[in-house]
Amino acid sequence: MALCSHSTKYLRLCSHINNFIRFSSSKGFSGKGLVLGVHTSENNEGVELTPAAEKYNEISGGKLLQQIQLAGNEIKAGKCILFWGLDKEYNSVAVTGIGKKSEKQDENELICQQNESIRIAAAVGCRALESVGIKTIHVEDFCNADAAAQGSILGTWNFQEYKTEKKELPKVELFQHSKDADGWCKGVIKAEAQNLARKLTDTPANLLNPTIFSEEAKHLLCPLGVDVKIYDKKWAEDQKMFSFLAVAQGSVQPPKFLEITYNPKQSRESPFVLVGKGVTFDAGGISIKPAAAMDEMRGDMGGAAVVLSTVFGLAKLGVSTNLKILIPLVENLPSGTAIKPGDVVRARNGKTICVDNTDAEGRLILADALCYSSEFKPKWVLDIATLTGAMRVALGNAATGAFSNSNNLYKMLENAGTVTGDRVWRMPLWKHYTKMISENAAYDLNNIGKGGKGGGSCTAAAFLREFVPKDTDWLHLDIAGVMGPDTSPYLQKGMTGRPTRTLIEFVESQTK
Repeated sequence: MALCSHSTKYLRLCSHINNFIRFSSSKGFSGKGLVLGVHTSENNEGVELTPAAEKYNEISGGKLLQQIQLAGNEIKAGKCILFWGLDKEYNSVAVTGIGKKSEKQDENELICQQNESIRIAAAVGCRALESVGIKTIHVEDFCNADAAAQGSILGTWNFQEYKTEKKELPKVELFQHSKDADGWCKGVIKAEAQNLARKLTDTPANLLNPTIFSEEAKHLLCPLGVDVKIYDKKWAEDQKMFSFLAVAQGSVQPPKFLEITYNPKQSRESPFVLVGKGVTFDAGGISIKPAAAMDEMRGDMGGAAVVLSTVFGLAKLGVSTNLKILIPLVENLPSGTAIKPGDVVRARNGKTICVDNTDAEGRLILADALCYSSEFKPKWVLDIATLTGAMRVALGNAATGAFSNSNNLYKMLENAGTVTGDRVWRMPLWKHYTKMISENAAYDLNNIGKGGKGGGSCTAAAFLREFVPKDTDWLHLDIAGVMGPDTSPYLQKGMTGRPTRTLIEFVESQTK
């Protein structure tokens, strides 16, 4: 005789209560937890266990599947149910949904949904276990250990550097019955690299000024065999980087310029060059920003944090490539010595710039760094910056805005974003925007566009193109929209460190 719906619900509740009693009377909430995955069946009726979940179901004597069935035999993608006391080793098991195995890929979404579902499932499971006090978490491979590790490590990290009493973060490891330990280790490194970028961008500006950032770069990278050169104001003057120095003159903190070299095999080939905007605090200068949310401008060195974290990740992964990282570091503050709206400065390549808005400072320091990149005869140059509020308006936090003079180079970056789940979207780089910053009688360029409202991200990109080495493939990434906060289940409150994993994938894909 079939049970009525009330009876079925009662039996499910009794089962959960009995399991919880067995759990709580054993080792308490400080024991081990396990994250497992289930697919939605092809006919949408019930679930299909992953290979690792099938193995655990055997270990538990069939209890796992029995409990899933009692709970309704359905776990939607991105959702999680906790089960207690199914075996002697794990106090709690988090079972998370990862959708159908054969879910069709939507090409318009520019994302590998299967990989993204795994990242989300791993993060959701880990956070569910963490929320009930589990301190040691084992995670299955979900048939993609790299993605599972990324979701797990990103999802359980949070910025708490300056808490007197820090919350203990859980220890996350690969489930012993999973495969591909190498893939797991790679995913951990990629996530740790992004967490480094998150940490740097959330660090208060008084504790991460240009000098401190430079020393931190040496501390992080030199032990990995990466060469870090720190140049001072005198060097920049000798290089005729007067656009860069103009931004720095409003602060008592001296500017720094980092030249980082990662070339483990001492290749004589031309390097790839990454340039990161390093404004460690941006008050806007004389064109001062509104007070509300100005504290977020501690993260205006997001581009610098991402390129530093990218080389950190590549070095730990042992990727063999020839890479140059250039990071101009300044504070942009108002003072009696600050640059004024309407002042004209000369960049390293000789072009004159009228600084109509001192809050459009990122492009001024990047201009000289892009000019300097010509010294290395690069294969390509990529600059990245929290450059314009207009980009946040255009794309929100869905994707990084990308500009390029090379279709092939952009396509490689787009493919990298598809793999990592941290997408890019191409924006126009037309002559129309160049005219808006270059048609002037008294000087070569304005640092903001003239001739109408809108298109601020595009005119900023057009400005930067004027300083790219001649006949060089170039990408400009505007990350103002993706710096944070984020709605992703594996990126909690605070700065996101995006798109660190995409840049790691982008560089690594060209060394395979």
